[in-house]
Amino acid sequence: MRKVLVVDDDSHIREVVCFALRRGGFDVCEAADGRLALAEFERAKPDLVILDILMPEMDGLDVCRRLRDMSNAPILFLSSKDAEVDRIEGLEVGGDDYITKPFSPRELVARVKAQFRRIDTLSDPHASELEVGPLLMDLDSKVVRVDGREILLTRTEFGLLSTLARRPGKVLDRDSLMNGAYTGNRIVSDRTIDSHVRRLRAKLREVGVDPIETVHGVGFRLAFD
Repeated sequence: MRKVLVVDDDSHIREVVCFALRRGGFDVCEAADGRLALAEFERAKPDLVILDILMPEMDGLDVCRRLRDMSNAPILFLSSKDAEVDRIEGLEVGGDDYITKPFSPRELVARVKAQFRRIDTLSDPHASELEVGPLLMDLDSKVVRVDGREILLTRTEFGLLSTLARRPGKVLDRDSLMNGAYTGNRIVSDRTIDSHVRRLRAKLREVGVDPIETVHGVGFRLAFD
């Protein structure tokens, strides 16, 4: 059973989140502030952390930075700070996803499960499929389906999408996308990357999804709300 550390200074929030996670089949531990979170992480060795930002003793951003020095465990921010700049900062310091309050407990559990599916895919060298939200990618045949509907992508578009899908919720800069989408150390301009992303978005919208977000001044991320 995978273990999730829930960190929030609001005892009611912790109760709601812990109850939803236990119903979802997870083992749960909790902490009421940033310093306790670091101690509990060392003690319990959780597989994933749900982390509030505005907390006493040490805020969630500082906790995230400290955790990233010792672990690659997924970190999901759960915060009342809902401005774009706050979401970007949370992802840039090492968060893997960012959910704003008020939130749906069912969505939160689904986001946690999505993070573990990503880990399982990346840790399995023989994995042939990548699944994020309604998106299913066959890594061998380079076929992409959304809710069963096939999308015809070029090899470059597939490379861009699979690079984003391997790190859902993470903001990737254009260099990271270029390295994932092109072989042979090929160098292309930012304008070329943006053009490919624009065409990829158009194809995804044709089947009713629009998961690629532009983070201005940084890059792109894949997120299904």
